Amino acid sequence: MRALVRETRVNRDGLVQPLFIVEGAGVIQPIGSMPGVNRYSVDTVVAECRELDAAGVRSVLLFGIPDAADKDAYATVNHDPNGIVQRAARAIKDALPHLLVIADLCNCEYTDHGHCGILDPAGDVDNDATLEVLAKTALTYARSGVDIVAPSDMMDGRVAAIRTALDDEGFTKVAIMSYAAKYASAFYGPFREAAESTPSFGDRRTYQMDPANGREALKEVQLDLDEGADIVMVKPAMAYLDVVREVRAMTDVPVAVYHVSGEYSMIKAAAERGWIDEERAVDETLTAMTRAGADIIITYFAKGYLQRTR
Repeated sequence: MRALVRETRVNRDGLVQPLFIVEGAGVIQPIGSMPGVNRYSVDTVVAECRELDAAGVRSVLLFGIPDAADKDAYATVNHDPNGIVQRAARAIKDALPHLLVIADLCNCEYTDHGHCGILDPAGDVDNDATLEVLAKTALTYARSGVDIVAPSDMMDGRVAAIRTALDDEGFTKVAIMSYAAKYASAFYGPFREAAESTPSFGDRRTYQMDPANGREALKEVQLDLDEGADIVMVKPAMAYLDVVREVRAMTDVPVAVYHVSGEYSMIKAAAERGWIDEERAVDETLTAMTRAGADIIITYFAKGYLQRTR
């Protein structure tokens, strides 16, 4: 009876599995603060993508983690045609051409200071200099077969810069999924371990949003839509479902949420201690995101959820 009259169902095709890619071969490296999540080398991520495909995962989101020695102040390795994400994207597309490949587009994993932008001599993020790097990187991703680029840096004007660069090179079919409302959240901690991207000084509150602001999120979303974003994202998810609802009401483009690392790890930790039922908690959480208006959910639970609910 409940199933017969159920109002909300999770879009199974809209679940996206994030993947962390590192240098080397044969690497499957567990991430301590994210039980069940690993870092993969290019060869092993292809094997993992085969498992994801078999489970019903239609899309993956790639994060590259270069060797520390390759990082510099200008994120040079980010737009290397043979960079970690570029090689991973080509390998995945060669093995599974039907799998949708999304590439996170930021600099924090590639800079030696850990910030999302290029720094000026005073140590502040130089917005316009960062746009040039993002556009160059987006082109290398597109040339590698990436279907969607996902700028997560929160620089002003980056969607327009990326769209112009892609269109000028003929990549009109490469979509942009913008991290349009990305908050300066306490829930990113485990990700920073996973991606080795903790800032070496300061924090990211000067370019990520104040968690207290909702109206500002709608302004940020509208700016990205005006610049050509094809999909807009709210990040994190669970504490910002009111924002998701407001974004859903203002636009007809697909709305994504990122069920971030801290949200994942809280559920895993509580379940490991027997305090909650993990499967029920995951089902309830993904349903709440869908009910709020999310069409696309980026979640580390994607594979497991699809395996047990098919």
